[in-house]
Amino acid sequence: MIQGAGSNVGKSMLVAGICRHFARQGLRVRPFKPQNMSNNAAVTADGGEIGRAQALQAMACGVDPVTDMNPVLLKPETDTGSQVIVQGQRLATVRARDYAKLKPQLLSACLGSYRRLASGADLIVVEGAGSPAEINLRAGDIANMGFAEAADIPVILAGDIDRGGVIAQLVGTKAVLDPSDATRIKAFLVNKFRGDVSLFDEGTAQIAARTGWTPLGTVPWFADAWKLPAEDIMDIRSSRREGAFRIAVPRLSRIANFDDLDPLSADPALSVEVIHPGRPLPVCDLVLIPGSKSTIADLADFRSNGWHIDLAAHARRGGHVLGICGGYQMLGCSIADPEGLEGAPTTVEGLGLLDVHTVMQPRKHLSRVIATDVESGAAVPGYEIHLGQTSGPDTMRGWLTRDGAQVGAASGDGRVRGCYLHGLFAGDAFRAAYLGRIGVAVAPTDYSAAVEATLDLLADHLAATLDMDAIAQIATDIR
Repeated sequence: MIQGAGSNVGKSMLVAGICRHFARQGLRVRPFKPQNMSNNAAVTADGGEIGRAQALQAMACGVDPVTDMNPVLLKPETDTGSQVIVQGQRLATVRARDYAKLKPQLLSACLGSYRRLASGADLIVVEGAGSPAEINLRAGDIANMGFAEAADIPVILAGDIDRGGVIAQLVGTKAVLDPSDATRIKAFLVNKFRGDVSLFDEGTAQIAARTGWTPLGTVPWFADAWKLPAEDIMDIRSSRREGAFRIAVPRLSRIANFDDLDPLSADPALSVEVIHPGRPLPVCDLVLIPGSKSTIADLADFRSNGWHIDLAAHARRGGHVLGICGGYQMLGCSIADPEGLEGAPTTVEGLGLLDVHTVMQPRKHLSRVIATDVESGAAVPGYEIHLGQTSGPDTMRGWLTRDGAQVGAASGDGRVRGCYLHGLFAGDAFRAAYLGRIGVAVAPTDYSAAVEATLDLLADHLAATLDMDAIAQIATDIR
């Protein structure tokens, strides 16, 4: 199990690289994360949803993602409450203070999923969440040491030197842990080093001396990390504005399933800029409104930022607009939530750029989809994960087809479009056709092949700097 001395130390990337390394050795490797908190979900082959990081890790293993790889997924809906997904399906929406009451039930689910994975695997690489140093959360823990203890798994602790204070991160974690938990940690590594790693040799020695843990190595900064699908919106390559064609993405407070941006941000012909609250939407070629976990609340935030005024001006200038899932719902004339699925029952006015109306419904729609682009005939692979049904005159101009029926909606001039299909830009032919229609020619690329190649580079990067034989030995030494 890879745990972190803090949040965002690179656990997801480390697990993906370790998985790819051992999968290339011929082992049946599976990723596992007992509890994840993310609104960036993936739809699995068995019809549920898990964190997108685990879907990428499954790809690193060369297998399809299944719900057992992430049995508990928390999807924040408000600052104090989250939707709880258990083994791929919604269980409940609970407040943070009430979540602890569910943990015994959730630990059982986690162990069941772990054992099912183990029955068909040679190696499972488990990812922790946050840090075991959060000892105030140790009672009933299912994310870090609580799960490691219940499943009797050895732990490797990762520290992040890029943010500074890595010696204190690692040594301090040992200091605050219960001795039985500290004993479960067999080794440590230091991640995200910039420069000559030998300069940290003395630091490594000091950590080893103060903890008694085996040093596995210092991992240099992996410069190609941005080429992999991002789990956090902050990881989107918004700072690398290379292309002349400018895409602006308003950063919704409850942004969800923003993997739609990954293939776009990877294309050098495009400049994808995530616009944070408090900033106006810039003059650009395309405004892409992404998915949302709480569409009505995010629509209110959209207006409070003045983005509705910027968007209307963009549309008057002839700019293109694309809304996906929650963004599609916002573009319509109204959103009704008669059963109060997102809060109090209400009906709100939409942005009015599409003549459609959405009604929220309790049944969540989860499916993998292969649609077809009406204009080019290109296949559009993706997935749907949403509440609500959308209808209205502009759906008669559906620009995708699925099972012989038109889906999505478009304005009369075709410059404003919406659909429920996530992941659509991962389809190379469709991406090229869509971008060509709105005025940018892109070089032919194979996005999936580029991700696979980057996973190989990541595995090579870790193998060159970490003691993989020692990691294999730790995994083999079952207590």
